Formats: sequence, structure tokens, C-alpha cells
Amino acid sequence: MRTFAKYGGLMAAGVLTTGLLTSVTATAGQGRIMAPCTISVGSVTAGGDHRMQTFSATAPVTKIADKIVGKDIFADGQTRLSAAVRYGPGEGSELHTGQTVVGSVLYDVSYRTPVGGGTVSQKVLARVGPGWQNYRSLDRSSYGSRTTEWSLRNDGTMERRTVKTDANGHLYRHHDGWQSNFRGVKGLALISQTATYDTFLMTHSTGRLYTARFPVAGGHIMQSTVKPIRMSTWQVFETLVAAPCGQGSTVLAIDKDTGAGYLYSVGHANGLATVIKGLGKVPGSFTDPAYFSWHKYTDPKLFGE
Repeated sequence: MRTFAKYGGLMAAGVLTTGLLTSVTATAGQGRIMAPCTISVGSVTAGGDHRMQTFSATAPVTKIADKIVGKDIFADGQTRLSAAVRYGPGEGSELHTGQTVVGSVLYDVSYRTPVGGGTVSQKVLARVGPGWQNYRSLDRSSYGSRTTEWSLRNDGTMERRTVKTDANGHLYRHHDGWQSNFRGVKGLALISQTATYDTFLMTHSTGRLYTARFPVAGGHIMQSTVKPIRMSTWQVFETLVAAPCGQGSTVLAIDKDTGAGYLYSVGHANGLATVIKGLGKVPGSFTDPAYFSWHKYTDPKLFGE
């Protein structure tokens, strides 16, 4: 047991269920209308900036926005991994918070900008600890009172850390779960959150697409539930980014070899019966060093499985 303290199918048949590509909004005097789901894709640029690209889940895919939210958040060319970044208004500005691996060190990151981005103020990079050169994925999930960090080691071990607060109000990580046998995983994205488990969508070197459900508490040796979603062709995607879309997910899949991104609408995960609709190639290229999902503090929880 280790504790880390913070220092200081059906695509081919064209099957599509109602609501897979849309979310419901309400307007005064008009009732409920259907709007396309969107996904906000974050990245850390080679220059250390925080970038946000937003796309609409339409066919063809529509780019809604592409902007630098905060400049020079990190040193040039040093960022390796990033968990999701959450943001929202407060004290007349927007607060952005997340976790990032710079070189071999994990940091808790926070800063403020004017609403919509701009000059960065109150930037804090709080060092958590070294040793992260041995990892290839990082994300964080919060549901109710629990916060869980997930990381995948280069040797294929999935690790769970429960984030807690001590009597003095300081955050710390409790390394309380792990499971091996994920060596062939190439890309993964969190797609579902509950009080008792988190579910990831995973691409595999064999070409398969899986869901893997992990318990957020329990024994140190985790027992996940893994289900195949598709059996071939997904090995080209090393990076996945997901956003909620009703009871499913909008997923960006990135081929790092070509810098191309493709958008998919994924229905509520149900093994090989999961509905997936390919929306096409996403405008632009995806060559930044690290990608992650942007979420507002008020966004709905992920419910993709």
C-alpha cells in the first residue's frame, strides 16, 4: 500500500437510435428542442499553452471553436500526459483545474483567466511527486464525495488512487488498487461514472475496442469487467477523448501517426450490440503532445455505460 502526499454493433448496418447524436435543451415558449451534442477537446501545445477545440457531433463534423485558453501554462516541450481539465466561473473570472505530468513529475494545476480565456493569473503548479516516466495515461473522476485518479503504466498495470483530504485540509493520494494485463491497450477514455465504478473505452493493439469497468473501492487487486465492443480496425488510434451525449458518448479518436482525428457517436455501451456511428474526419490536425477532455464544473456526469 502506497500513499502519495501533495507537497505544499452495428455500424455496418447503419443502425442508429433516436437521441444518439443529440441532447435536449429547453427554450422559453418553444418547449424541448434537440441540439447536436458537442465535445471540447483540450491539448497542451509544444509551446506549453492550453488549447481548446470544440466540435459538433454532426456529419460532416463541424468545428465550433479553436482557441488558446491560457498561454505558457507549462515549459515548452515538457508535457507528457494530462487528465481532464475542469473549469467554471468564480470571483469574476474562470478557474481551471487539472492534473498534468511534466517530464517525469505529476503536478496539480490551477489558474484563472478572464471568461473565455486570456491573460493567465494565479497560476499554481503544485508538485505531487516523481516517477511518472513509467506511465502512459492519466485521468481523474469525481462523483459525489469521491474523487478517483486512474493511471496506466507502461507495463500494462491499471492503477487506482483515491484522492482524500487530511485534517489540515491538504490533499493526498492513497494508492489503493491495481490490476495487470492491460499491456496491449493503446488509447483509453473515461466514458461512465457512478458511485461504485468508472468505465473506460479502450483501443487495443489487436484492433479490438473494449469497455473496462473498474471498481472505485474494495480490494487492492482490482477485478474489472471487460467487454468487447468491436473486434477489429481500432488499433490505429492511440488517443481517445470522450464527452457525454445523452446516455451515450461523443468520442474523438486520434491516429498519432498521421495526426488525423475521427469523431464517433457511441450509444450506451452494451458489448457487441453497442451502436456506433462514424461521423467522419475532424477538421484540422492533431499533433500536440498531450490531449484531454475539457469539462465545465456544471457538466452532466458521464453515462456511457
